Amino acid sequence: MKKVLVLAALVLGLNTYAQDYKNSIGIRLGSGYYDLVSASYKTFITQPGALEFNLGIKPSSHYNYDWTSVSVSGAYQHHFPIGNIDGFKWYVGGGLVASNSFSDYDNYSGFSLGIFPTGGVDFKLKNAPFAFSVDVRPTIHVVEGFDYYNGFYFNGGVTARYTF
Repeated sequence: MKKVLVLAALVLGLNTYAQDYKNSIGIRLGSGYYDLVSASYKTFITQPGALEFNLGIKPSSHYNYDWTSVSVSGAYQHHFPIGNIDGFKWYVGGGLVASNSFSDYDNYSGFSLGIFPTGGVDFKLKNAPFAFSVDVRPTIHVVEGFDYYNGFYFNGGVTARYTF
């Protein structure tokens, strides 16, 4: 019986060490045109694989015209450890973004759809339920909703999340 308890403790210990967190929710600050501030949710679907979803907004203006972009994006991220640093991983993947811009001026209104590769680093604090990440998402829009932009956007972001 003692051996079974020791084995169970080891297995449970390995499971908690193997994955730093399962789910997280937080805020992403982005540099792209479609999401300046986003709500962010990330969930690990396998040991190295995670899905990240963002719901973002960005107010903009050009000359006397104002518009607001609202976006939703989803990405798959495959994580790899960085050396022997607990909680520190890098990732690569790809995703889709859909956004809509609202304005009184038609040239600044419309629906856009894009694809992006993504890469970044993710760090989970060891003794606190928080994770931080930095990423890049160069986005190519296959459907461009209005003519102010050219279809390619460099997008990067910084995210802070509560893990559970």
